[in-house]
Amino acid sequence: MFHWDRGLFLSRPRLAIDVQRQQPHGFISHAHHDHMARHTRAYCTPETGMLYRHRLGSGRTVVELPWGKPYDFGDVRLTTHPAGHCLGSAMLLVEGLKTPEGEQSLLYTGDFKLGNSATAKKADPPTADVLLTECTFGDPRFALPPREQTIEELILLVKATIDRGQTPVVHAYELGKAQEVTRILTSCGVAVLQHPAIFAVSQVYQQCGVDLGAVQCFDSELLEGRAVVTLPKRSAGYRLAGIARPVSIAVTGWAMDERSAGRWEVDHVLPLSDHADFTELLELVERVNPRQVYCLHGPRLKEFVAHLCELGHDAHLAHDGFQRRLF
Repeated sequence: MFHWDRGLFLSRPRLAIDVQRQQPHGFISHAHHDHMARHTRAYCTPETGMLYRHRLGSGRTVVELPWGKPYDFGDVRLTTHPAGHCLGSAMLLVEGLKTPEGEQSLLYTGDFKLGNSATAKKADPPTADVLLTECTFGDPRFALPPREQTIEELILLVKATIDRGQTPVVHAYELGKAQEVTRILTSCGVAVLQHPAIFAVSQVYQQCGVDLGAVQCFDSELLEGRAVVTLPKRSAGYRLAGIARPVSIAVTGWAMDERSAGRWEVDHVLPLSDHADFTELLELVERVNPRQVYCLHGPRLKEFVAHLCELGHDAHLAHDGFQRRLF
C-alpha cells in the first residue's frame, strides 16, 4: 500500500508524498519548503501549484488537482480536500488501493488545521480506512486557547503599541502565517508593511483571489501608524532597517511552552497556529473514522500513539509501524 524511503511513498502506483528530493511523480500537500522538491511532475492544488512555481521555478510541471475532483493515477483515484493550513493546502484521499483485505482508502493529511482561517479554505476531511496524520502538537500541553481570544490579544497589543508611538513587528513564516496575520490586522483597520520576501508571496495570494487588505512592501518612510510583518528571528535577512522603536511579537502554537518568548527572542509570543492543536488531532481521528491510524511529524509521536491506543484506536508510529505491518 505505502512505504517509507526517506519520505512517504505510495507503493503501487509509486507516488512520492511530500518528499523533499526530486521524484518522477510527487504529490505536494502545500508549498512550504519541507514538503516539496523539484519533481518531474508535481501533483497539487492549483493554488499550491502557483506558490510552488513561485518558490522553485516558473517552469515546473504541475498536474492540478482541484479540491473534490477525482484524478486517476494508475489504478488508484486521487482526490484533494482542503487542509486549512495555508493557501492551497490539501489532504490527499487515495481510493482503490489493493490490499490482502481488499480495496482500501487512505487519507494523508499533510499539515492541517480544522478551525477557521482568514486566508485558507477550511479543512474538510473525508472518511477513510487508513489515516496518515501529522502530529505536530500531539501533546495535551498544546491544547490552544480559542482562536478568537488570541486574535483579540494580538489586535489589542498591536494597537496599543502604535498608540505609544512604537512599531509592532510581527515575526511570521514567509508563506502562510505572515499572510494570515496580515489579513487579521488589516481587517481591523491596521495597515501593514511586509518584508519584501513576504510581500512577493502575498502577491501570489492576491493573484489567487485572497484579499489581504491594506498591505504594502516595507518602506521605512511609511512606518508611522503601521504594523510590520517580517520573517522569524534568526532567518536570513529578517532585519529591516529604519525601525527605531520596535516591539517584537511572534505568533506560534509553540507559545504554549512558557520558555518560547526567550527561544524566539521576542518581547511577546502569542499562540496563533496554522497547525491542528492537540484537541483537533483527536477530532480528526473521530471524523475520519479509520480502521488504522499512522502518526508522523511530531516531537511526541510515541506518546500520542499510546494515547490513541488508550482511546481504542489501532494506532502506530508511521516509520517503524507501517514498515513492519504493510511491506
